[in-house]
Amino acid sequence: MHQFIRSALFVSLAATAFAAPEVYTIDPSHTLPTFEVKHLGYSTQRGSFDKSSGSITLDLAAKKGATDITIDTTSLRTGWEKRDAHLKGEDFFNTAKFPTMTFKSNDFKFAGDQLVSVVGQLTLLGVSKPVTLKVTDFKCSPHPMSKKPTCGADAIATIKRSEFGMSAYVPAVSDEVTLRIQVEASQ
Repeated sequence: MHQFIRSALFVSLAATAFAAPEVYTIDPSHTLPTFEVKHLGYSTQRGSFDKSSGSITLDLAAKKGATDITIDTTSLRTGWEKRDAHLKGEDFFNTAKFPTMTFKSNDFKFAGDQLVSVVGQLTLLGVSKPVTLKVTDFKCSPHPMSKKPTCGADAIATIKRSEFGMSAYVPAVSDEVTLRIQVEASQ
C-alpha cells in the first residue's frame, strides 16, 4: 500500500512539474524576422532584421503561452545599402527615433498539441495594434546537439503599414506587408 501511495504521489508531482510554464530564450542565431512588400506592382521586395531578442513561455499541458519579442529595426537589411538607409529613415522605420519594434502576446491558440496562432500586440513607430500570427510549423523537443529543451516555429501575418503611421509612397509601395518570423528558443 505504501508503495502505491508513493508511486501515485510521484506521478502526481511529475505531472505537476511537467505542466508548469517553461521559459524559453530566443536564439538570435536561429531567429529571423522578415518582411515582404510589393514595389510598383513589378516585384516583391524582401528585407530582414538581423537582431532580435526575447522570451517565450509555454505551458503545453494547459495549452497556454506568452511571448515578448523585441526586434532591432536598426539591423534592417535588404541587400542594397541605399535602400536600407532609406527604409531606416523617417519615411519608413525612423530608426533614429524608434530603434525597436515589439510583439507581445499572452494568447496562444492550440489545435490539439499544435500551436496554430498567436494573438498579440505589434508596436511599430510607437503605435500598438492587434496582430494575429498564423503558426505554420511548430515543434518542441530536446535539441539534438545541446540537449536543452527547444521549441521552434514559423509564423506569418499580413499588416497594413499605414495603420502604424508608415504611409510613405502608398500605393506605389504596397500598404500590405507580409511579416514572417522564424524562431527558435531554448531553456
